[in-house]
Amino acid sequence: MSRIPYPEVDVERQLTPGGVERVRLRSAAAALTSLTAVAATTLVAGPAVAAGSAMPCALPRTVAHHSLGVDTWNDAYPRPVRTLNAVMIFLSFPDSAPTASPKELASDYFPATSDFFARASYGKFKLAAHPQPNWVKMPKASTAYRIQRDWDPDKRTQYLRDAISAADPTVDFSAYDIVYLVADPYAPGVDSDATKVVNFDQPLRVDGTDIKRVVTVFEQHPPDRNVLAHETGHVFDLPDLYHRPVDGKGDWDTYVGDWDVMGSQFGMAPDLFGWQKWKLGWLDRRQVACVPARGTTLTLVPLSAPPEAVGREGVRLAVVRTSADSALAIEVRDATGNDRSTCTEGVLIYRVRSGSASGSGPVEVLDTHPDTGACWERSVYPALADAPLGVGETYTVPGEKIKIEVAGRTRSGGWTVRVTP
Repeated sequence: MSRIPYPEVDVERQLTPGGVERVRLRSAAAALTSLTAVAATTLVAGPAVAAGSAMPCALPRTVAHHSLGVDTWNDAYPRPVRTLNAVMIFLSFPDSAPTASPKELASDYFPATSDFFARASYGKFKLAAHPQPNWVKMPKASTAYRIQRDWDPDKRTQYLRDAISAADPTVDFSAYDIVYLVADPYAPGVDSDATKVVNFDQPLRVDGTDIKRVVTVFEQHPPDRNVLAHETGHVFDLPDLYHRPVDGKGDWDTYVGDWDVMGSQFGMAPDLFGWQKWKLGWLDRRQVACVPARGTTLTLVPLSAPPEAVGREGVRLAVVRTSADSALAIEVRDATGNDRSTCTEGVLIYRVRSGSASGSGPVEVLDTHPDTGACWERSVYPALADAPLGVGETYTVPGEKIKIEVAGRTRSGGWTVRVTP
C-alpha cells in the first residue's frame, strides 16, 4: 500500500464559442465536446481578497492557492457548514470485469469519511453520501487513458469527458454538491497514485448546474486510510500540508508530521488543525483567543473533545499574530475523536502563513522536543510525533522571543497555558 500523499491538480478548461454554460443538456456528451484544452496549473480562481477583520489575529486571505487566510471565504468553494450531498459514481472499463460491487467499494469510504467530518466539525457539517448502485461503463479500455500521478492533460480531459457523458443518463448532477468518480480498482490501467481533485477553470454546465470540480478516485480496495477525507478537504479550499521533494524522493512529512489529514492521510492524529477549522467555520469567535501584546494566561479545551464534553464556548485555539501574513497557533491535542490513535498528548504549536500556497509550507509544526522522537513504528514522521508540550514544560519560539508554558491542568480537562512575549 503506497504511503505517498496525493496532490490536488487544477485544470483549466477552454470553451468553444457558444459553449455549455448557456445550455441545459440532459446528455453531457454534447456539453463535453467543448472540454478541449487542458493544462495543469497552480492558479486558483475566486473573489477578490478582502482586507481587514473583526479579530486582529485573523490573517487575511491572499492570492496564494488555498490560502489559509481566515478574514474572508473564497466563494469558488462550498463551505462545509451545512449538509452537502455527494454522489459517488463507479466506473468500469471494457478491458476488465469488476470483481467488487459498487456497494462494497462505497463501504471503503462511507460512513468513515462522513464520520470523520462530523467529529471534526463538532456536528456543524454533514457529508451525505449517495453511492450509485450500478457500474457506469466507460467507452474505452482503462489502459487507453494512460492514468498516472502526473497525468497527461489531454488524456485526463478525455477521461473526464467520457466519465461525465457515460454517467449523465442515470445521474442528475443538479442534486449534488460534490462529485466522486471512482474507477474499478482492478482495471489494468488504473494507477492508485492518480487519485486527486480536478478543478475546472470555468464551471462545466450539466443538468442545469455548474460542476466546478470533481474528485477522481483510483484507490486500491481497500484504499489508503483517510484518503477521501484528504481529497474532500481540497473541495473545501484546504491546502496540501506535506512537503513534496523536488525529485519526488525523500521525506514528505517534515512540515506537519501526523498532525493533520491534509499533511498525511496515514497520520496518527489526523484531525484538522484548529486554524483550518476556524477557516471552515467550525470554530467561532468564542473559541478563538487572540493573544494580546502583553501576553496572557488562558485555558485551552482539547481540539478533538466533543462539545457535550466541554461546553460549547470553550477556547480551542490561541493565536499570536507575528506579521502581516503569519501567526503562531496554539492548541491542545489529545487521544479523543479523530485523534484517538495519537501516542502523545499536549499543547501543539505551529506557524501559519497565509501567503504560502498549497504544498509550499502554509503550516509548520514547531518541534518543542528537537532532540527526541516518538512512535517510531506508527508515526509518519517520528521527529514530530512528540512535538506537543507537556505539563510543566516551557518553549521559546525561535526568532520570535515568545515563551509558551504549560502551567497545569484543570479538573474539567482543560490545559492552562501561559504565553509571554
